Amino acid sequence: MTPSLNKRTPPDDLDLDISSMMRVYLMRHGIAIDRGDPDSPPEAERYLTPKGIERTRAAAYGLRALKIRPKTLLTSPLVRAVQTAEIVCDVLNLDPKRLKAMDALKPESKPARLAEELSQFADDQDVMCFGHAPQLDDFIALAVRAPAPCTELRKAGVACLEIGSLSPLRASLLWLATPRLLRRLAG
Repeated sequence: MTPSLNKRTPPDDLDLDISSMMRVYLMRHGIAIDRGDPDSPPEAERYLTPKGIERTRAAAYGLRALKIRPKTLLTSPLVRAVQTAEIVCDVLNLDPKRLKAMDALKPESKPARLAEELSQFADDQDVMCFGHAPQLDDFIALAVRAPAPCTELRKAGVACLEIGSLSPLRASLLWLATPRLLRRLAG
C-alpha cells in the first residue's frame, strides 16, 4: 500500500499510486439564456448572457488568483460550456485551441463515462472540465463514494477533486468554490 501525498494512509481497498494522482477541476457553465425565453435557441445552442459572461470572467480571475494552470482542458460541446471554457482560457492565458470537446461532459452523460474518458489523460496532473449540473455533481458523488449527490455546483462554480484511481473511481473532494467566493478571491 502506497501512502498518499499528504502522508495519510489510504483505506486498503483504494491502493493509491502517487504517480497516478490527478487533480480534476470541475467548472459548471456560467449563466445562460433561460430556456423559457422566447428568444432562446435549442438546448445545445443556449449561450451565456451578458451577466453570465461578466460573472464567469470574474470567477475565472479567482482561479487565476489560486494559480490554477490545468494541462488538459475538456468541455461539453454545448455552447454555454464552450463559452465558459473560452473565458477561462482567456483569463488564465491558456491557448483555447487546447480545448477538447467531449460527449462525456454533456448534461445527459452518465458520470462513469466521464471517469472512463479521463483515463486517456491519466498522465496529466491537472485537468479542467467544463460542464453542467447535475451531471458534475453526480460525478463528484460517484468519485467520493457518496450514496447521493453531496454538492450543488452553482453556475460558474468550481470543485476540485484529487483522483487516486480511475478504475475503480476513487477521489477526495479537496474544495468547492462558489462563484461569489471566486470573485472575491480575484479582489
